[in-house]
Amino acid sequence: MTGPLSPLTSPLVPQAEVAAYGCLPSPTPHTEVELAALLALLTAPRLRIATVVVGHSRDAASRSSAAAFVEAWCGIGRQSVLAVVDWPEAAASWLRAAHRFTAEGPDAWVVAAAPVGWAQMSRRLRHSTNWDPARTFGFAALGDSRVPALAGPTTLQGMRGAMADGGTWTIDRGWVTRLLGASSP
Repeated sequence: MTGPLSPLTSPLVPQAEVAAYGCLPSPTPHTEVELAALLALLTAPRLRIATVVVGHSRDAASRSSAAAFVEAWCGIGRQSVLAVVDWPEAAASWLRAAHRFTAEGPDAWVVAAAPVGWAQMSRRLRHSTNWDPARTFGFAALGDSRVPALAGPTTLQGMRGAMADGGTWTIDRGWVTRLLGASSP
């Protein structure tokens, strides 16, 4: 795929394509430096982010990371989170979740998710909503170049996130570029 999906194309990633990438790692519990790095990305003065919607897959680590983000966001005096939306790792379309994820029109979206489910969800978001990946921030599990490869090279263009060591990552032209954190060797 070379660009956004056409209206006639199914946004689902074919099972054979998912299988070709092998077993992607499951999300792991977030670290405190990862959460701090994610908050730093979202509170950078030039971004002026006041409102967020948080999305997560239904595994325990993603639910925990999403809840920790919501608590930390409110703890630093930011406006309440507009919505928290979850989605399954496997679904028929992700359309309902995609509409809930974008309905509030936030300044930014924060994602804690399993890689394959997020690839599927992001394809549905690009296909069916006005979601902007450049206004989307994720936890470490999504900072893997197989995620934008599965989603399609432009589907996640500009998405950013934090790594477990406190570093950050950015998706550009289908690749994840990482900036090491303070605790990296």
